[in-house]
Amino acid sequence: MGEAARAPIFAERPTQRVVPDAWRFAAAPAAGAALAAALGAPWIAAGLASVAAFIVAFFRNPERAVPAGEADVVAPADGRVLAVDEAEDERGRKGLRIAIFLSVFDVHVNRAPLAGRVVSIERTGSRYLAAFDPRGERENVRLRMELELADGRRIAVTQITGLIARRIVCHPVVGEWLARGVRYGLIRFGSRTDVWLPLGTQALVRRGDRVRGGATRIARLVEPT
Repeated sequence: MGEAARAPIFAERPTQRVVPDAWRFAAAPAAGAALAAALGAPWIAAGLASVAAFIVAFFRNPERAVPAGEADVVAPADGRVLAVDEAEDERGRKGLRIAIFLSVFDVHVNRAPLAGRVVSIERTGSRYLAAFDPRGERENVRLRMELELADGRRIAVTQITGLIARRIVCHPVVGEWLARGVRYGLIRFGSRTDVWLPLGTQALVRRGDRVRGGATRIARLVEPT
């Protein structure tokens, strides 16, 4: 607990209602829409304006009320639960895995599922398979962030790219302390986020459930024996 108290506190980001990346990606279709309108091509203008609006909506970043209960694991992302099972991670360690699929219509800002100190951040993978493809879990470009909880136990949250996702953003650095539910990064344009928890953790969701990042309780830690 003392080491956790000494860890530098991560400054939550992004915090803007719309992630600033939106304006860069939306600029081209918005400019095209204006040009098409000036040239008397309303249907083209409407189509390009719709693309720009979709991009801005994709990068929305709503405020969320994080539920009380430090032992309750909150969803790291919006989306649909793909899997709730006991599995073996890349290092051969078994744990409870809860996988969440994010469609292009979901909020893509990621949140810390529990409070903890960052002990490692590892980027691996080289492919861009569809996020719901089981092979993507091992082969896609991904970023695994491991957190050490105040009681010494460790969990991990993995951001995994998808078929059209090409960029993982993760702002924390090793040694920083993340508050539970804090926003810390995002994945651009369709993706998946997995949480790895200690065996014995009680799952509170099932495959197919819809969850909201930072707001939905997806699991509950049990007291270590």
